[in-house]
Order: sequence, then structure tokens, then C-alpha cells
Amino acid sequence: MKYFSLNNRENTSNFENAVVKGLAPDKGLYFPEEIPGLPKEFFDNIDDLSRSEIAFEVIKEYIQDEIPGKDLKKIIEQTLDFDFPVVPVEKNIGVLELFHGPTLAFKDVGARFMAGCLGYFIKKGNLGNVTVLVATSGDTGGAVANGFLGVDGIDVVILYPKGKVSEIQEKQLTTLGQNITALEVNGTFDDCQDMVKQAFLDEKIQKKRRLTSANSINVARWLPQMFYYFLAWKQLKDKKEELVFSVPSGNFGNICAGLMAREMGLPVKHFVAANNENNVVTRYLKTEKYEPKPSVHTISNAMDIGNPSNFVRVLEIFQNEFKNLKEVLSSYSFNDEETRKAIKEVYQKHNYVMDPHGAVGYLGLREFLKENPQYYGVFLETAHPVKFLETVETSIEQKIEIPDSVKSFMKKEKKSEEISTYEDLKAYLLQ
Repeated sequence: MKYFSLNNRENTSNFENAVVKGLAPDKGLYFPEEIPGLPKEFFDNIDDLSRSEIAFEVIKEYIQDEIPGKDLKKIIEQTLDFDFPVVPVEKNIGVLELFHGPTLAFKDVGARFMAGCLGYFIKKGNLGNVTVLVATSGDTGGAVANGFLGVDGIDVVILYPKGKVSEIQEKQLTTLGQNITALEVNGTFDDCQDMVKQAFLDEKIQKKRRLTSANSINVARWLPQMFYYFLAWKQLKDKKEELVFSVPSGNFGNICAGLMAREMGLPVKHFVAANNENNVVTRYLKTEKYEPKPSVHTISNAMDIGNPSNFVRVLEIFQNEFKNLKEVLSSYSFNDEETRKAIKEVYQKHNYVMDPHGAVGYLGLREFLKENPQYYGVFLETAHPVKFLETVETSIEQKIEIPDSVKSFMKKEKKSEEISTYEDLKAYLLQ
């Protein structure tokens, strides 16, 4: 499988180079030259397939012989060693719980898969040390830190916005040590992301370090997110209604993976991109004008992104045709007050506790179902509510149980370095 740059289709790469480099030489995102369809037999026989077998069939054509089948299967098994249940909430609404992994967030899937792929390529090619440079608005940092912890040949440097991630999120990325370094940035997530992008363009840094990114711009982080849409469909395939997924959307890698799964043949008719007040895509679908704006801080902080990197991939899936995109994708946005109210009402009516991101997904789904009641809707609960303890507990006016795994790392000491400018980052990477 070849991948091309979305900045220039003449710039192509194989899977290995796309994973190791992260971005194309022209700094465009890589996109597969074709989206392989899955045969009817795959869907007919999905009940007979395990999680890992489903994922292998989904991903294998994107990798082909660059990772031998037995090695790829091992990576997948290590990635998917936890559950992905769809839990009923209301009459025609269910929730896909993606928080049963080690860092209690959906990003465990992409981070673990990428760590496995990158680790394989480093061993195979004697690449020397690779530095994974990543910006996080919340859960990416913890998932990447956990996924790459102790992997030979890999150093991880994580940038996160000071005071704009939850305490648990911060602890998850600042307490591991070993090959993980956390840089606390005086600024927003967009500032963190801009610094990372600038570092990739900096020749001095490139001569000193072999950089790659573990944000969803990396194909090995982005594509495996397709897995859980297939795993959810396996649980829902006997529903008489059409299916719609509502995805809390920040950098748009997750929903883009869902749309890729649909292109491969997954029988899901529609998707909802649920935004908080960082609603550039909601506005785009109303006006056909794409106008990024500086991000604003919200209680659903992992979605506080003013210029989502992966939206260019979403547009590519639909050949940059606005009409085609509108047929498959809807988008709605909600403020913090509406989010808190949804958390409280769903708990009171249905005894289900949502985190702020899941609540935004739920609100987007309810909005869509008002006009389209013939659908069965599934919203994605992308993180365990305990990761947003203060917000959730004040919303439902109840204490929530803290998992033992969280209690253990909350006792650990935070270790981070504070930076304010790109020059600070550059100095760290060159030291």
C-alpha cells in the first residue's frame, strides 16, 4: 500500500516510512492511495471472528507485507486486550464505551498499535533512537506515554497546556519517568501543536534527532481507530434501524477513522461530529466556509482545538465535494452549561454516568435523532468519567468510585519541565 501527501500527491511513501516520519516531506498528512473494500463474507461471518481477527482483516491491506502476518497479529492482540462494549442507555440510544484500556481513554488503541508498529520497524531496520514528539489536549499524552513506556529505541516528549488538562490526565503523562518526558506549556493546545509542527520543520533538530509524531496525524495512530466501529457493529448488526455514530470531535482523527470504516463497507449510514464551543466544522457544514479560530477552553478539554488537523483527511474521503460530505456527516456544537446539564439528566433518568466528551457526543446524537427518529444511535464515551472528577461529581451531585489503577498513580510525584516558547522546546531537543 502506498500513501500520498495531501499537500502534493506526487510525494508518496510506504507504510513504514509514513509511520517513522509521521508527516510527508512537504509536511502534508499521509493518506492511503486506495481504500480497500471488505468482502461480503467478512460481514456475514463476523460472529465467528475474535476482536483480533476482525482487526487483522480490517488493517492488513494498509500494511501488506511490511509487517509479517504473525507479527501484525501479535501487535493487534496486545492492542486489543480489553473490552469494547455497547451499553443501552435509552430506547434508541446506546453508548460505545472506549475507556476500558490502561489509561481509561479511547486513544489507548491508536497509541498501543503505533508503539507496536514503530517498535517493530526500529528493531528491523536498526534505526537508532527515535523521538516521538506529541502535543496533547488531554488523553493523547497519557495513552502515548503508556503505549511507548519502556519501548527500546524510543524517547517520548509530550507537550501539554498548563492548567488546561484534568489532574488525572496530567498525572498519567507526568509520573511514568523512564523514556517519557512531559513539557508543560504556558499556552493553549494549539500553541503546543504549533510548536510540534515547527520542530518538524527545523533542520537543526532534524540533524540531532529522528522525529516522529504520535498524534492522530500519524497513520499508525489514526487507522486502527477503525477497529472499534467494526467491533461495535458486530454487537448491533441485528438492529432493524439504520445506524448512526455520534463522535465527540476535536482533531477529527476518530470520526475520520469511522468514515474510513464506512468506505470499506461497514454498514453505517451516517455520522455526527459533536463539537464543544470549538466548532469550526459545525460552522463549515452550515456555511461551506472553513475558518479556523483560536481554541477556547472548555470542560471537554480534549476537544479544545481550533484547527483540527485531520479534517483534511475527511474532505479527501469525499473528494473535497461538500455535497457528498453533507449526505454522510452532520455536526452540532454545545457549550459547557448544556454539557453539564446533559451529564446530570442522563444520570438522573438512566443511571448512566458520562464524561464531558461523551456528553457532547450524546447531545449531538439527540439533536440528530430529533429530525431522524428512524435511526438507532450510538455515541462514543471516549474517556472514563473519573478522568474529569470535579466536573462530573458537581454535575451529578454524587461521588463516583475511583478505580484502583487511578488511585495508584495519583499518589506518584509529578515530574515536568515548564516551557513558554518554541525556542524553549528547541533548546530542550538540542541538549
